Amino acid sequence: MDSHIENISKEAQKLGCSVETGAILKDYTTFKIGGECPLLVKLNGEESFLRLIPLAEELGVPYYIFGKGSNLIVDSDGINGVVFVSGKDFSELSCIDDNVIECQAGITLSRICLAALDKELAGMEFAYGIPGTLGGAVFMNAGAYGGEMKDIIISVKAMDRRGAVKRYSANELGFSYRRSRFTESGEIILSAEIRLEKGISAEIKQKMDKLMEQRRSKQPLEFPSAGSTFKRPEGSYASLLIEQCGLKGVHVGDAEVSTKHSGFIINKGNADFSQLMELIELVKNTVKEKTGYVLECEPLIISDKRERNDRR
Repeated sequence: MDSHIENISKEAQKLGCSVETGAILKDYTTFKIGGECPLLVKLNGEESFLRLIPLAEELGVPYYIFGKGSNLIVDSDGINGVVFVSGKDFSELSCIDDNVIECQAGITLSRICLAALDKELAGMEFAYGIPGTLGGAVFMNAGAYGGEMKDIIISVKAMDRRGAVKRYSANELGFSYRRSRFTESGEIILSAEIRLEKGISAEIKQKMDKLMEQRRSKQPLEFPSAGSTFKRPEGSYASLLIEQCGLKGVHVGDAEVSTKHSGFIINKGNADFSQLMELIELVKNTVKEKTGYVLECEPLIISDKRERNDRR
């Protein structure tokens, strides 16, 4: 192990973080694609963020921050550097008042939805079943079924790469379609305040169950994926364009355009990074040639062979 990475590992263990050397990253992504990285650290609180991220910056060690790995495409050949996981070890939830809750970035959206249901708070139902963490959802302004994170977030606590912490109000977050200030700034989301509305438990649960059933019936949840593979182009829908181009069921190896929902590229078993990227390019090129629309990949692509993406 590189001496700088070893220093990060030792510091992480001092802070009580779980560490894993030679971690296989497909085990940390919903696509089930990804090779080895030298060190994976499960961050366990703000102190671990404040100490370890600036240390990696100081040492010049490449690093990425994963949540649940639900919006990532990771190279099967592995990546250099450190993967920091903001997950269940950083997932506390607390109530500030009757309809405002604060959650750490590693908490899953489904867990927040269930907590809101328990407290008879409405407004979070759209996120039930989105397979990600709060940090990733805020980062990309995740949304579904007419709701987006921008509708419920009232403030976000974040840190810069040097460890300076700041809380941003809603009007400073720069939310737009699948974007936020954090997609550009490189700041790391630590927690967020969510404002919901008083509701009726039975009605909230009914809506959650209805939306979950819609997901199951329309989306290929039985296969690994990163959710929607392409952002919605202005004036149309990626799934509609892909279907119109006759691309449903097209595959490269085990990477396939879902026959259930053409907006999803799925892993039918043993797809690897090269197969997935070849299929993504095939879809983009075909759609552009036949319709004129340019599709943009929604998941972040993490590979040492490509230009470095924003880390999160």
